[in-house]
Amino acid sequence: MTVTRPARLTGAALCAALALTAAVWILKDLAALGSPVDLAWHWAGDHHLLVRGRSATSLTDAVLLVVSVAAAAAAIRSRHAASALAATGTVTLALRLPGLWEPDSGALVTALVELALAAALIVTAAAGRRPATASYEPLPTRPRTGPAVAAGVLLAAGALVVALWELYWATELPVEITVDRFTGGRSIMKAALAPPPGWLSLILVALYGTAAVSAFVRARHSRAFGLLAGAFLAVGGIAEVARTTRYELIGHLGDLPTAGRLSVLTAFFGLLAGIAVLVLLAGRGAPAGAPSPYPPAGMPPPAPPYPPPPGW
Repeated sequence: MTVTRPARLTGAALCAALALTAAVWILKDLAALGSPVDLAWHWAGDHHLLVRGRSATSLTDAVLLVVSVAAAAAAIRSRHAASALAATGTVTLALRLPGLWEPDSGALVTALVELALAAALIVTAAAGRRPATASYEPLPTRPRTGPAVAAGVLLAAGALVVALWELYWATELPVEITVDRFTGGRSIMKAALAPPPGWLSLILVALYGTAAVSAFVRARHSRAFGLLAGAFLAVGGIAEVARTTRYELIGHLGDLPTAGRLSVLTAFFGLLAGIAVLVLLAGRGAPAGAPSPYPPAGMPPPAPPYPPPPGW
């Protein structure tokens, strides 16, 4: 399947609008902090840096900004960008949905705008697809078996780790706080645009699991969903490792409680596994099969050469 040129241009424009929306809010937070380094540390989990007001963005916004730009570039360059557009729209839709019950009016309007853009992106990716009828149009390649299986194992492990941490917090925290982790209640301190932490974990488990299954079966869309999942896994790991290093937890690993040691190990797993998934799925895919020398059903046979050879 390929994507028509009008659909590709429409998808690129929608992705650019999503990226622009995220960029405006990031610039707003940058103006409040005054330093890109301080904003990066704030995204990594140090929430003592904002000098006034409530922060608007989180690490999720930074990842969605990069993903939207990458999807826009893919739509402009490739006829096979349907999976990239669909993956970007689906993840954006899922992560922005909790913004509908956000009390901040600016965050609510932003959620409505981005939900509309994400839904339009999914519709564009679906409506703009068409079969590749011309023999010279290459089909999207499948990932090679070895890298695909390895990436699937890492993504499945990532989904399991996120799910186990949510189960741990559900047993350690009171019920009302556990509920707030999914609904964004008052007991949860978060950025205005950030999804509640439990909701984010739920979406990541679904994303990692879907990408893992797609990689195991070597689906043609596995590259787009796998790279998206790998980006979230790697960036989350980078943030956790940075915070771990900032608070010098690695040097005191033996003094930490069991949960603290597991948290440090999880951070390094996310970083290394995410980078590995990106490398494994970004490589060249398996070569497509040779085109058939026979015409498609219903097509007339090729005309004989002229002059015809002896015995034609």
